[in-house]
Amino acid sequence: CKILRCNSEYVAATLNLRGSNRNAAYCNALRSYSHCTRKTARTCRGDLAYHSAVHGIEDLMIQNNCSKEGPTSPPRPRPPAPNHQGFESLDICNYEKSFLYKHGQPPSYQHCAAFGDPHIRTFHDDFHTCRVEGSWPLLDNDYLFVQATSSPVAKGSNATVTSKLTIIFKNMKECIDQKVYQAEIDNLPAAFKDGSVNGGERPGGSSLAIWERIPGRHVEIRAEYIGTTIAVRQAGRQLSFSIRTAKEVARAFTEEQDLQLCVGGCPRSQRISRSECCRGRVAAEVARALCKEMLPVEDVYFQSCVFDVVTSGDANFTMAAHGALEDARVFLPNAEKLHIFQ
Repeated sequence: CKILRCNSEYVAATLNLRGSNRNAAYCNALRSYSHCTRKTARTCRGDLAYHSAVHGIEDLMIQNNCSKEGPTSPPRPRPPAPNHQGFESLDICNYEKSFLYKHGQPPSYQHCAAFGDPHIRTFHDDFHTCRVEGSWPLLDNDYLFVQATSSPVAKGSNATVTSKLTIIFKNMKECIDQKVYQAEIDNLPAAFKDGSVNGGERPGGSSLAIWERIPGRHVEIRAEYIGTTIAVRQAGRQLSFSIRTAKEVARAFTEEQDLQLCVGGCPRSQRISRSECCRGRVAAEVARALCKEMLPVEDVYFQSCVFDVVTSGDANFTMAAHGALEDARVFLPNAEKLHIFQ
């Protein structure tokens, strides 16, 4: 029964009636109202609102001397159909634009990274070095699941490196099909697991896309529909992960999803002190000199680099810390937070 639509059209037609032809326009609106109720008669037979509208129209037509036959009000212009020029339909898969539209200001962003041995920079700018072995979630929220798998950096070593990354972009009705990205050492594909390079056939499918920045070494995934950019890199025999994501997206999780290294850092039992590094395969002075070339500021990225080169004996770890710092330079909303000193 669509009697409420008839009611609202009548109210809209009579809202601003003024001037000498007010009565004629009022009669036109009543005739339109009557015509609309007749069209709904079959479906509205048992509806109280319908019957009171029919009786009300008859009374009003008698009071205003309106004839039953004659011109009617022009129909109200309909709003544009979806996928034409309506803002919401055009930009529902562009998080930044729709946030700006709803809140009148751009969204806030957060940055997290996991690189090297692995070192975690959390969304809250805490910095931990972890001994996490096996698979651990970096992120687990309503939109994204990211899991890092770690293995020992060298036989008998306490330190581990990320050897595999799995990123799941969860199904989002209007925008994308669920997509899975998987990277392993020496296999950094420039496509999702199903071979595609975007979010699929949905209208907003292009709001998720993957680019190869350096073949086999650096891939970037942009998820505009959730205001997120992810960088995956390989340096030497390890993978690194960096993300810039909207604060709202980073916080969209329940109490059950509490284990996320990007949110809480490493559990206390899994943390390693970077000052313990200096018994390793390469002398600390040599490692410091190698790291200083790539990382002139002696911040946590520099400290992590020294730790990794000493424990692994692999000079390529300078590239891991340098790549993480470059991602932070691009991704961090506040450039003053780039360097952390501990």
